[in-house]
Amino acid sequence: MLKDSGLRAKSRDAKFAVYFIGTTPPRDSNGLEKVEEIADKLLARLDKLEFDGLIVYDIQDESARTDETRPFPFSKTFDACHYSQILGQRLKRPIITYKSIAQLNKPDFNRWLDNSWQLYGVRDIVLVGSPATNNKQSLLLADAYKLQREHRNNYYLGGIAIAERHAKKGDEHLRLLEKDRMGCEYFVSQAVYDAPSTIDMLANYARECRAQNIRPRRFVLTFTPCGSEKTMNFMQWLGISIPDATRWRILDAQDPLMESIKVCRSNLNQIIDACMSLNIPLGLNIESLTNRKEEIDASIKLFKLLKATLDLALAEREFNHVEAKYGK
Repeated sequence: MLKDSGLRAKSRDAKFAVYFIGTTPPRDSNGLEKVEEIADKLLARLDKLEFDGLIVYDIQDESARTDETRPFPFSKTFDACHYSQILGQRLKRPIITYKSIAQLNKPDFNRWLDNSWQLYGVRDIVLVGSPATNNKQSLLLADAYKLQREHRNNYYLGGIAIAERHAKKGDEHLRLLEKDRMGCEYFVSQAVYDAPSTIDMLANYARECRAQNIRPRRFVLTFTPCGSEKTMNFMQWLGISIPDATRWRILDAQDPLMESIKVCRSNLNQIIDACMSLNIPLGLNIESLTNRKEEIDASIKLFKLLKATLDLALAEREFNHVEAKYGK
């Protein structure tokens, strides 16, 4: 039986970035044959891309988080672990599987840890807590981390980094360090549309790591294209911060999708300029939040552009290190 996907070892090498494509399982109403067909179509789109693996989200109803109406009605999706297995068997690359623990108790979660490993071959996971702080839940995220840490299977565990929460409370970097202590080995951000918030979070995190003599963990930055007002409203409903100037820059553009790609590239460049010297290993996760063909195609373009941008920045950093060490 496969013991490890290899992602942990690859991600530890700070000289290189890691690159992912984020995807959502198909609707639960689809039969297995249709789900496999959807998986094949997704991988056909990604055939020419150089990426390290996929991220499969565990979509849950988050209506308790806000009183606002969800722009796209919630639909239950196919089991994320099973979909990860289907994709992994075809792709032969690591699959990071999200798991929402809000509706589980301790025995339920322990069974999930057993089944996801043994039945579906899941090795790399991100645990997600309740979307609402006032939501009654049987299992807290801290308890889930503890159960996972004590479990016999050695999952490569990741956590969520929320720059929007840092902008409001100023303590997300401390949450990240606590997640590190509880077993998280990497972090995945929400979609970035407000670069300064992400920069502040990363800078505070790096500073606290230095103060505590802790090696910074890998940060995978998520980006997504946006081609319509409905998609943007959905992004904001999910809690993604979009400054007004950015909102209208995209929506008032002749080609909103292309403008959103330019915004994402600008945001990544700002993060690189501000944070490359912090020695935080970076990565990218490019997703499409809708099943609109135009936005899915735009996410492929965005992946190519942002990967080239980060690759170039890392190459320049390595060149500067070599030049500083050995002289001109």
